[in-house]
Amino acid sequence: METYDVIIVGTGAGGGTLARHLAPSGKRILLLERGDWLPREPQNWLAQDVFVDNRYVSEDTWYDEKGKPFQPQIHYFVGGATKLYGAALYRLRAEDFGELRHHDGVSPAWPITYDELEPYYTLAEQLYEVHGARGEDPTEPPASAPYPLPAVSHEPRIQQLSDDLEAAGYHPFHAPCGIRLSESNMPYSACVRCANCDGFPCAVHGKSDADVLGVRPALEHPNVELLTNATAVKLETNPDGTAVTEVVVERDGELERFGADLVVLACGAANTAKLLLVSATDKHPQGLANGSDQVGRNYMFHNSQAVLALSKDENPTIFQKTLGLNDFYFSGNGHDYPLGNIQMVGKSQAPMFHGEKPVQTKLAPNWSLEEVARHAIDFWLSTEDLPLPENRVTVDGEGKLTLVYTATNDTPKKELYKQLHSMLGKLRMEPDSLFHRFAYMKNEIPVAGVAHQAGTCRMGADPETSALNADCRAHELDNLYVVDTSVFPSIGAVNPALTAMANSLRVGDHMLERLGVPTRATAAA
Repeated sequence: METYDVIIVGTGAGGGTLARHLAPSGKRILLLERGDWLPREPQNWLAQDVFVDNRYVSEDTWYDEKGKPFQPQIHYFVGGATKLYGAALYRLRAEDFGELRHHDGVSPAWPITYDELEPYYTLAEQLYEVHGARGEDPTEPPASAPYPLPAVSHEPRIQQLSDDLEAAGYHPFHAPCGIRLSESNMPYSACVRCANCDGFPCAVHGKSDADVLGVRPALEHPNVELLTNATAVKLETNPDGTAVTEVVVERDGELERFGADLVVLACGAANTAKLLLVSATDKHPQGLANGSDQVGRNYMFHNSQAVLALSKDENPTIFQKTLGLNDFYFSGNGHDYPLGNIQMVGKSQAPMFHGEKPVQTKLAPNWSLEEVARHAIDFWLSTEDLPLPENRVTVDGEGKLTLVYTATNDTPKKELYKQLHSMLGKLRMEPDSLFHRFAYMKNEIPVAGVAHQAGTCRMGADPETSALNADCRAHELDNLYVVDTSVFPSIGAVNPALTAMANSLRVGDHMLERLGVPTRATAAA
């Protein structure tokens, strides 16, 4: 059995970022990825292949609370979910780290403050080449540095939308974008500012994903190894159950075992919980790190909706995801409870609508799908869902994963939709033209959309109510860490990727100290 200093299971926003952070240490690091490199091919940029044929959706089967099977919209590749994400790299608001009262209950406080994570947000923005502009969003938290790159410019119709929002008394801002774009030097720009970004793989590596900016830089170091098509199926522990001794991996139909001083899980909220649950032992009968019975519980994935409005003028925008609006993040529309975030989503293309019956029946025959796409302005509305213990991942003796989920904060979700609808007339759009768009939800079961999954291994100070401590180490196992979004006590109402990246860097510094490697913090001391 080969042994390493660190094994990282998963190469997405958490695992890929951690690998890059640890790589210069010289410690021997093994990365395990259950998928392969995402192929670079013409289909990367074809809406029919990506959104209709589900070419890059992995062949998993999960089950809902009634035992009905469904295919989650999940992606197993080097870089994980970031290979197809929209690269919207938002910080949580500072208030999100404290206790917040919502319409349906309380969003709990984190065991760390925003100020503790802030330096790592700054570092994550630098590593992932984030474009943005400080000072435009009144809800934005304090930052110790400007964005490393200038905001991505609005194309004319989106600039008009921004101007109209501002004229109506709102505070639109340039969305933080993780794209490798140099508008002042396009011949040398990795990003070509195309329409096939949000929800697509990037064929030219112009997206700031955890493959291109996490794993690949890590692999430049000779002490880092990557195994693809390697699924971690179980964790073995020492006889006392106080530490993980082996990671059991299935590869090419065979089982292999690897040991490490430190083991890190970054498999995604559902699969990290699954791996811990299936690794139950006599010392951990409910699953590893699960003495609190919290592993698998508190599943969150945002109460979100993608909608399109019909612009009175055509919308020839190519790269649309440049604008955000947080005026209703903490309150609004006459309510004293949070509604959520509004941002742009990737530009509609006619092939995306095939099979989307709500769009077809409401707009045809007066509008063809091609006309809809030409006039569409597309929004993503995100409302925070609350961590409920009954919203959970469970696994049976055969490894069958069941996901039970009941939505929370449905009233704020509806109010946010109504708020946007009420604004259309001021934004040069058809007044009754707000339609749900299902390009990101190819399954009738809502829980199939798992891009923002979080919460199943929450961190906390109390071992009775959390699985991990504030350093994201398991309360019950001295060498087991988790760095994906499963550690989140709450999810806020903005995209979770940057927070996962920043927290991974924070945990990485703690791990480096354990390994005897100087960090910025120890050097400063």
